[in-house]
Amino acid sequence: MTRTRYARSGDLRIAYELRGPARPRRPALVLIQGMGFDRTGWGPAIRLLQRRFRLVLVDNRGSGGSDADDAFRVPQMAADVVAVLDDVGLRAAHVLGASLGGMIAQEVAIDHPDRVDGLVLACTTPGWPFAYPMPAEWAGLIAATPRMEPATALRRHVEIALSPATVRDRPELVGQIIAQQRLEATGDRSARQAQAAAGARYVGSLRQQRIHARTLILHGEADRVVDPRNAALLARRIADADLVMLPGLGHLCFWEDPAGFTAAVTSFLLGGGERDRAA
Repeated sequence: MTRTRYARSGDLRIAYELRGPARPRRPALVLIQGMGFDRTGWGPAIRLLQRRFRLVLVDNRGSGGSDADDAFRVPQMAADVVAVLDDVGLRAAHVLGASLGGMIAQEVAIDHPDRVDGLVLACTTPGWPFAYPMPAEWAGLIAATPRMEPATALRRHVEIALSPATVRDRPELVGQIIAQQRLEATGDRSARQAQAAAGARYVGSLRQQRIHARTLILHGEADRVVDPRNAALLARRIADADLVMLPGLGHLCFWEDPAGFTAAVTSFLLGGGERDRAA
């Protein structure tokens, strides 16, 4: 049985959840989701990751049970994650971030290097000004969304986050994610807009060169939300980073192939050894 816990980050309460027993040989893994998803937005990957890790599932500010404010930036969201680590009593943990969560994870690794053991960045971008911009199809959908009926907008957002082949061949998965998103739709629209603005304004510059955590970069080759070429940019900027491109998968690669995604994460974090943190 799991329960929602709360960490204090400034004036906000940040909701999180622990899954899996605290055992010496079961390392902690913090999961940071992207825009519009709460901590359950990893779908079947949660159950698979829980077999090998003690999971710390975080609701970003403006999602799930976490408080929100009118405007914020990615570094503030990174501070929220550190507040959760403090509340759990973890000196350091592995960190996995997807999309906007990948930007947050980068900031944690840059500004709080002692808190990150292994780092996994999934379907994300190094941010402005040295990154590939969002694909035109995704930018067009964002611009058109305010004029759409909510149900139509939700379906379009889910479909574009999957590969065209997945949308065509697995309509049941599309329906499953839509149902998940409806369950998660507890926050107000302004909070989601604030998250979107935080991601759009993220300025990574070349600061990823300061990341010393062992890093894996995962990206679906059919991603239509974040340009897949950003994965190679990240890999070049982070010393000795591993890069794995996932053929035929879209932005929500952890929904499309949870077993493959989990295997890549687990193999890297548990099978790669530890980098000399003084390097």
